[in-house]
Amino acid sequence: MKYLLSQFILLIFLFSLSLQAKDKYLDNHSCNECHEKIYEEYQTSAHAKSYFTDELHKKIADKVSNEKYACATCHMPMANNLKDLISGKARPNKNNKTHTDAISCYFCHTIAYVKTAHKHNINTKARQAENFKPTLYGRLVDPDDSDKHSSSKNPIYGQKVCMGCHSHKLNDNNVTIFRAMQKKQNSLECIKCHMPELEGGAEKINKKTRATHVSHKFLGIYDKEFRATGLDINISTTADSIEIKLTNKMAHPLIIQPSRVKYLEVKVLRNGKEIWKNYKEKPQEDKKAFFEYRFKDKDGKKIIIPATAYSGEMNNLNMKESKLLKYTGMKLKKGDVVKATMFVRFAKQDCQQVIKLEDEKFKKAHLLKEVIYRVEEK
Repeated sequence: MKYLLSQFILLIFLFSLSLQAKDKYLDNHSCNECHEKIYEEYQTSAHAKSYFTDELHKKIADKVSNEKYACATCHMPMANNLKDLISGKARPNKNNKTHTDAISCYFCHTIAYVKTAHKHNINTKARQAENFKPTLYGRLVDPDDSDKHSSSKNPIYGQKVCMGCHSHKLNDNNVTIFRAMQKKQNSLECIKCHMPELEGGAEKINKKTRATHVSHKFLGIYDKEFRATGLDINISTTADSIEIKLTNKMAHPLIIQPSRVKYLEVKVLRNGKEIWKNYKEKPQEDKKAFFEYRFKDKDGKKIIIPATAYSGEMNNLNMKESKLLKYTGMKLKKGDVVKATMFVRFAKQDCQQVIKLEDEKFKKAHLLKEVIYRVEEK
């Protein structure tokens, strides 16, 4: 009897082992076979940028540590040695597909659950039994299966799928260095703006004749037309003042990434010549119109990269928030032109003090939105 019992326990143990996850990784390129249009869109997105192709991210990560790559949790999430990267036992390897695929198709479509946590949310990956195809999740009703994977609709994709990486991040000193969303928000708000509906089905063959699919370009700050849609600028004047109302139309703060800055430039033109401006030399002179994160070290000194910051503050516009800026002291005349221009720097100039960036897009300010107002008789 004891022998039979021991054999039974052994069989149960072996059976349980056979059901444990043996992740078969489907790389980004393998998705191209059936999802040609989506793959093409994805290749232009920020999700497709890896440690090896995103200069700003790589140089900041290396500046923080030449040993540990703690950013891997969100920037290299499918790494087959993720724990070693985070602990410093391994470094990013350009010959490893699970490293170079960045925020891969497979990663996003195998998130089963997102756990809310203090420092950053935690993505829980789906498990797959040995010798079985992986199941990929999404929002489609009655999705197609393929010879590579099964498909299933998962409610997490309308609720929290974006929140595992895009919600918030606190450093080891409990300083918030990134916050995009609040706990009560859901992924549908992200999807509505960043993944708009486009013509055509999600599959190349489109057996179910779907008319549309959601864009996988993940439109964002680098898209000139898209970034202009998130902010309203309204101008009004009196004889000796200008009022500018800024309204953040987005479902997240105006500033999210600590390396970026947005600022408003206000000019008064008379007969084509500039007669007034809201700052003399540098836009940060107008503090109320200069939107950024600011951090300090243990001794209260300014620090650029926030990984080791002990305190932080910001000038920001929260989701759907408005801010009124008032400028006085000028004598406006009929026909004067007030030009209000919001600019964005993908890497604020302070970053150049600690890391050398080669890409030209990081060295200049980019137009976000401009509004021109002509003064009438007062």
